[in-house]
Amino acid sequence: MRHTLGHTVNCSLLFTELPVNERPQAARDAGFHAVEFWWPWESATPPQAEVDAFVTAIDTAGVRLTGLNFFAGQLPGPDRGVLSHPDRTAEFRANTEIVVQIAERTGATGFNALYGRRQEGADPAEQDRIALENTLAAAEAVTRVDGTVLIEPISGADDYPLKTAADGLAFVEQARKAGARNVAFLADFFHLAVNGDDVAQVVREHAAEFGHIQIADVPGRGEPGSGELPLQRLLSDSQAHGYNGLVGLEYKPTVPSAESFGWLR
Repeated sequence: MRHTLGHTVNCSLLFTELPVNERPQAARDAGFHAVEFWWPWESATPPQAEVDAFVTAIDTAGVRLTGLNFFAGQLPGPDRGVLSHPDRTAEFRANTEIVVQIAERTGATGFNALYGRRQEGADPAEQDRIALENTLAAAEAVTRVDGTVLIEPISGADDYPLKTAADGLAFVEQARKAGARNVAFLADFFHLAVNGDDVAQVVREHAAEFGHIQIADVPGRGEPGSGELPLQRLLSDSQAHGYNGLVGLEYKPTVPSAESFGWLR
């Protein structure tokens, strides 16, 4: 049975032909009503005028912002998140306040906190302690908007500690045991598959626990149908096993973005 899950367009990988603040309208013109973004600025604390322009672009397009990454340093690049970076806690905490401000104005409720790579000279155990502390602080901050902090395993960086579903779920469980009930697992089927997980098994065993799903095909990270991952079946199974959220379209289109949605029809 085909799934009936809705979609949200990740405008940090789609519509990159356009400036950031033109992408929400492009998503709306393509027929979508929801968008998500990585952190759109190089700084954790961008000027208020730039934040206002971003929020206005979403409002004007008539789309809903469903998800936003916390500041993640250089992404892609040497950081892949700052949640666990010993010398960036103040930066991350300052960023959470701006994330909440944007959420209060847009209705966003899903916030991806990327763990960050292991840092040369830093004690891994200390990095893990800092990651947990920052997660708890972020979770507390987003309670003001009924938000959820999302934890995502990613591929392409050997020194990124969360690679598999088991890694991500274990950290989520740790945060929950420490009192943060609004922390959840982000299942990015592309990253899980690339890192060797049996995605179908992860879905069967944990779909009801997913805080969010993102998709791209494997190999290549293109739109569904450009590779070999049975994405429609995985999404149908996710819904059948208890997931009822949105599906983030976080792929690198192999054609112009507006032409990459043929698989939906």
